[in-house]
Amino acid sequence: MNARRAAGAVLGTGVLLCLLAAVAVTSLSVRVDGTSMTPTLEDGDRVLVAPGSAGEARRFDVVLLRATGRDALLVKRVIGLPGDRVAIVSTPERPFEVLLQERGQGPVRRVVASQWAAQARRTGACCAPGGTRSARPELVTVPEGSFFYLGDNPDLSDDSRVYGWGELGRVEGRVGLRAFPVSTSPGLGDRPVLEEWAGVERSAGGLEGWAGGLEGWAGVETSAGGLPGWAGSEGRVGPGP
Repeated sequence: MNARRAAGAVLGTGVLLCLLAAVAVTSLSVRVDGTSMTPTLEDGDRVLVAPGSAGEARRFDVVLLRATGRDALLVKRVIGLPGDRVAIVSTPERPFEVLLQERGQGPVRRVVASQWAAQARRTGACCAPGGTRSARPELVTVPEGSFFYLGDNPDLSDDSRVYGWGELGRVEGRVGLRAFPVSTSPGLGDRPVLEEWAGVERSAGGLEGWAGGLEGWAGVETSAGGLPGWAGSEGRVGPGP
């Protein structure tokens, strides 16, 4: 009888702990709504924020933020930090080439993310002075106190290309891990990396001259003003995460 009671007590304690853990995950985590961060985060996933990370942004981190002028909570990936220069070159053949010059100095390199390569299909250049989409690719400096952010599913993400620069003061925190579903790895997959880019910056006014030649860059007009003629649109789904 004592053995049975002991086993029952252990079982009851285990069930109670599981219930407490479920309540804690539900109350402390944030639910992802939408598909703008797939495949890194899926609709319905729940994530936990790293303690003490509010107001901070590190390159390539996934963060929770509130876009300028909006109350909705978004989950996006940080790309450019204050002082960085960013741009997006877009052609039918290469619809999503994200460029970054760290701290505005040194070589312009491209941001490579496996998530983008598998999903980016729609063209659309960047950036205007406010960090939003532009008619042609322009390297623009991220202002102090701001950052440039994108979704891992570029074709279905409302991000800096729509809302402009993110504000460091509106970062709710860095996503530390995925808490639900438990059947999925808690990690956030591969982080983007910086690689050498074949292009050459010739003027402060824009991007022109591709060291690798002009093959494959349809519609390019080389001029001091940049690369005009990059027509296209970006799909998005509501406010999304």
